[in-house]
Amino acid sequence: MELIKQGAEAKIYLSEFQEVFKIPLLREKVIIKHRIPKRYRIKEIDEKLRKERTIREARILHRAKEFRVNCPYVYEVNLRDMIIVMEFIEGERLKEHLERIPMEERLSLCRKVGKEIGKLHRAGIIHGDLTTSNMILRDGKVYLIDFGLADFDSTLEAQGVDLHLLKRAMESTHYTWFAQGFKVVLEGYAEILGEDARQKIEEKIAEIESRGRYRERNWVG
Repeated sequence: MELIKQGAEAKIYLSEFQEVFKIPLLREKVIIKHRIPKRYRIKEIDEKLRKERTIREARILHRAKEFRVNCPYVYEVNLRDMIIVMEFIEGERLKEHLERIPMEERLSLCRKVGKEIGKLHRAGIIHGDLTTSNMILRDGKVYLIDFGLADFDSTLEAQGVDLHLLKRAMESTHYTWFAQGFKVVLEGYAEILGEDARQKIEEKIAEIESRGRYRERNWVG
């Protein structure tokens, strides 16, 4: 078992199915996500929070799968140790891949990104951390990963914030072509949810951006 990432809330390990479930010869890779205890919190409150977040993430992934979102399968949830064992999506991070391919291919993948987000929002789920770092390209399909900040929320405000965060992330990481790329993301989104939903989400994103500019002006003043 190899530690591959450590965040504020959890440690992420890469392991094999046979090691976790004691099934010989099955060498499929899995991700083990362990929500670690926080010593600064009262023990009972800490356990309650970690349990709630572990259950919520597992339920979100299960519901996303029901709506055909490309995301990891959940194999096991251990509420004694606050662990989720899930599928390892082996492929290339979209963040790097998008910078190495022609523009036509980039836009094709951006459309796929928009479709996956559309399916996620149709399921009443927001991801909470939409960046191309949390997207994997496997067998020509875009997979969403890292649902630690995801939540059940079908409000236009939450969906607008979700896509606004992606727009800002793309502007930062893919600044030479992000405007065209994000436009195609929204086109893919509309293929799932319809043009009316696209218009509403564009208006909401613009509203969120205007609120941000208003706060910046007041802060500077």
